[in-house]
Amino acid sequence: MLEIGYKASAEQFPASELLGFARLAEECGFGSVAVSDHFQPFRHTGGHAPAALPWLGALAATTSRIRIGTSVSTPTMRFHPSIVAQAFATIENLAPGRIFLGVGTGESVNEVPATALEWPGFSERLGRLEEAVDLMRRLWTDERVTFEGRWYRTARATVYDRPQRPIPILVAAAGPRAARFAGRIGDGFITTSGKPPELYTETLLPAVAEGIAKASRDSGGYERMLELKVSYAADIETAIADCRYWAPLALPAEAKQGVDDPLELERLADAEHVRPESRFICTADPDEVCERAAPYVEAGFHHLVVHGPGADQAGFIRRFAADVLPRLRARFS
Repeated sequence: MLEIGYKASAEQFPASELLGFARLAEECGFGSVAVSDHFQPFRHTGGHAPAALPWLGALAATTSRIRIGTSVSTPTMRFHPSIVAQAFATIENLAPGRIFLGVGTGESVNEVPATALEWPGFSERLGRLEEAVDLMRRLWTDERVTFEGRWYRTARATVYDRPQRPIPILVAAAGPRAARFAGRIGDGFITTSGKPPELYTETLLPAVAEGIAKASRDSGGYERMLELKVSYAADIETAIADCRYWAPLALPAEAKQGVDDPLELERLADAEHVRPESRFICTADPDEVCERAAPYVEAGFHHLVVHGPGADQAGFIRRFAADVLPRLRARFS
């Protein structure tokens, strides 16, 4: 079955508005809500960054059906993994069976300003994430956890209100090394749309499968989540204009690597040559959304989390739910 979720963009909206949008998504028939977890947004002007962990608690307590989680958190620098384990155990107890934890190696714009630590290289970040996942899983199942890792330690630590079931951990990846890692240690894999098709079919998904196989794991229940970037509006001009806020997403990786200041990201993104609509499906035609989503589903992504870029999120949610959700479900269920 195809699961279709809503991306709650904490970089763009304050906490109360975002909570209302997520609850509306449940009312309108979306199956999940994934919230971004940022200390700082990608854009300083008009940006927001509500804390994801208390926000998820509020959403868990005020919804009844949708699955909810992060896309994604970084339990390695500004958070100690034991604190993330405790927080997600609590959220799971508020909404049993509905929680997932999306994790990644992080971005300097979130971790460096909050900690004043030097931004580590990718190998260290991946090593920290592997250790963090191991520690969190132990804290969710065991009592009196004394952990002696390279990066993290605990002494007789107990999460007293542990979850009744293992919380699924989904690992974000944009390259083959992280994708193999996601297959090896994750319960699922997260990535974003809008990149060359061969990246998904020839690099990321095969690397995930390789990681699953090397760990001798069962791939049957493994989740493959895609953040599907869709600007669906009443007309194409509005759809394109709605993408402007998200211009930093269209920056090449080398241009924003290591940039930890939202003002600098904003300056880079507002250059004339940056086309934010290039990362989104921009259309006023619901059938076009289905056609352009089809290659991702056919490649193996069966959980699509829809990211609409416009300021009128309530209108987007209602319009997408009425026009596109039935078409996607009819085609891919």
